[in-house]
Amino acid sequence: MKRTKLLVLALLVCGAAWSQEIKNNKGTIDAKVAELLSKMTLEEKVGQMTQITVTIFEDPAKPGYFDPAKLKQGIQDYHIGSILNVPNPGAPTIQRWQETLTAISNEANKTRLKIPVLYGIDAIHGASYTAGATLFPQQIGLAATYNTDLVKRGAEISAYETRASSIPWVFSPDLDFPRNPAWSRMWESFGEDAYLSSKMAVALVDGFEGTSVGSKYSVASCMKHYIGYGSTYSGKDRTPSIIPERLLRQYDLTIYQAAIKAGAKSVMVSSGEINGTPVHASKHLITDILKKELDFQGVVVTDWKDIIYLYTRHKVAESKRDAVRIAIMAGIDMSMVPEEFSFYTDLVDLVKKGEVPMSRIDDAVTRILRMKYELNLFQNSVANLKDYPKFGSAEHIQEAYNTAAESITLLKNNASALPLNKNEKILVTGATANSMKYLNGGWSYTWQGENSDTYAADKSTILEAFQNKLGKENVLYTPGADLEKEDDAEIQKAVELAKTATKIVLCLGEKNYTETPGDISDLYMSSSQIKLALALSKLGKPIVLVLNEGRPRLISDFEDKMSAVVQCYLPGNEGGRALVDILYGDVNPSGRLPYNYPKYPNSLEKYNRKYTESISEGEQNNDAKYEKSYSPQFEFGTGLSYTTFAYSNLKIDKSEITTSDEVNVTIDVTNSGSKAGKEAVLLYLSDNVASITPEVKALKRFDKISLAPGETKTVKFTLNQKDLQFVNEDLKWISEKGTFTVQIGNQKKDFLLK
Repeated sequence: MKRTKLLVLALLVCGAAWSQEIKNNKGTIDAKVAELLSKMTLEEKVGQMTQITVTIFEDPAKPGYFDPAKLKQGIQDYHIGSILNVPNPGAPTIQRWQETLTAISNEANKTRLKIPVLYGIDAIHGASYTAGATLFPQQIGLAATYNTDLVKRGAEISAYETRASSIPWVFSPDLDFPRNPAWSRMWESFGEDAYLSSKMAVALVDGFEGTSVGSKYSVASCMKHYIGYGSTYSGKDRTPSIIPERLLRQYDLTIYQAAIKAGAKSVMVSSGEINGTPVHASKHLITDILKKELDFQGVVVTDWKDIIYLYTRHKVAESKRDAVRIAIMAGIDMSMVPEEFSFYTDLVDLVKKGEVPMSRIDDAVTRILRMKYELNLFQNSVANLKDYPKFGSAEHIQEAYNTAAESITLLKNNASALPLNKNEKILVTGATANSMKYLNGGWSYTWQGENSDTYAADKSTILEAFQNKLGKENVLYTPGADLEKEDDAEIQKAVELAKTATKIVLCLGEKNYTETPGDISDLYMSSSQIKLALALSKLGKPIVLVLNEGRPRLISDFEDKMSAVVQCYLPGNEGGRALVDILYGDVNPSGRLPYNYPKYPNSLEKYNRKYTESISEGEQNNDAKYEKSYSPQFEFGTGLSYTTFAYSNLKIDKSEITTSDEVNVTIDVTNSGSKAGKEAVLLYLSDNVASITPEVKALKRFDKISLAPGETKTVKFTLNQKDLQFVNEDLKWISEKGTFTVQIGNQKKDFLLK
């Protein structure tokens, strides 16, 4: 007992010392920032607020290498503070990145104040713009793991390998809250639930930034895209959203609050507009809410060209110069210009003529310099490659494999079609069966990810993973269909091959894409792929449908004819072999859907729908001819296993609580099957009556556990008062007296808030 008390005392002392060290370090950095700021000219300050794409400085005769005169002009004449993006032709080695950042650092050291340049990149699922890096599943797959420890570890590896590339700043995590599944960046999000998104956001920020963001193994994170970007009513990228502020606060803003509390150093602003106001022009959203209300002290950076777009696209500015004034006064700190220097010249002129106050400039530059000091860029801005022996290592690759394996989600398994038997003759077919492009998606080596087959040639496609496991001679294959173009001859070839197979593995999905190139007008799976699925189904053989897609493309035309359905999302470089290991039962699937998988294009309700979205006249009248109002193909949280889990003994420690009480909930989970497995235990809460119409249910807690056959574990959750609250019409978080229902698995229990 005495030893325990001494240990607790030691931990308290260490904790206090660490807290004081952070406080002292912050004070030291603030003093350094203030001293440096006092020495800077207006031009040097505005330069710090200017971000330019790296390719602007390249020598046209030698792509990927700098024209010294251009680099000198950018850094010495325009004093630019930040560079982003990837040299041509894409995905340099860590050696080339070192050379690139060394050239930039050397040029910065020739300036009067020697302020280092801050380099940023879209490393969103690993150091995805570095050759040989470890690529993880995209964010939607991370959410499907329901395992924050796994996600944090992946972010630590991504930070390590990005710093090995001499880059200290990543434009991640994506905290968008998509309300339309057709949106082309849905796969960059954590899905449709704000609580799940918040927990995953914290895991990524913690993993990226570590205990000290200045470590040579950590990077500064950048939350994006603040705010409401994923909620376009058209479903198309960079199109308008209509979101009442009450909803924005109850859902979207909570995700950013969690990441800010975790210490995220920067935020990127949404390219969209909300209720007619472009976010880049909204002082209310950027200054009043983000900077003042949430006390965000980090850097606010634009997205690509978005200040210019206030003039050319949104039409709220009369000129580029006017657009700069509007955005800076709204609270923007850094402009991703990124292909010219008009922002610099316009802002200098605006300040000199008194249209933008120096106080606004000083606030922005203070934030930028602070982040540079926190990253230790003044000490060292280029990696020593000897410090990174684990770059692309077997250890890191294993972590990416583990993450992919826990993300892959079994949605249907009729008549135990899975796992497959290695003695069965298998036909592998489908448009996504044999390309790394479709496993990785966009932001992989290049913007659209079109070169993944070249850069990841040593990795396994789905087909290659089958061949590696069974031998080429034991796997039948033909593409069967193109993603878009119909080919009856190829379909017939697949049908003929299928006649000789025991089972069919049908791989369907989407092309690689992101942003506007990924816009679609039809949420259904492409007609060429539907035609292949229907043709194969006529053979009466078991078909395992493998979905390799960034958003849920509708499969209701043929899903009922599939024996099994597996969603692998965009699982990254190790996704092919993880998938095949799951299909053969070497790994037990444990992923769960992070969104509702819709059945129809006009029935896109979320799982936490309102009660009026769950009824129809037909249901009320017991009339079978009416389609149910709420009928997703697969509901949020769906995820099967090769074993079974039984839930029992749900307990709540209080049947009645006051507004100051917490609620402790326990549930027993038993592996009632014959195979070891992992189970994501999800706790939903329902507020049964409220002055703002309540949701049917909302996810409030989750935990991922491992169970051996016959093993039982008791899982404990604690609910706090915030979990009972919602945002009312006065934009205040409140709770109201009444009954709440806790649901875990098939178990439910009520408690009363007095």
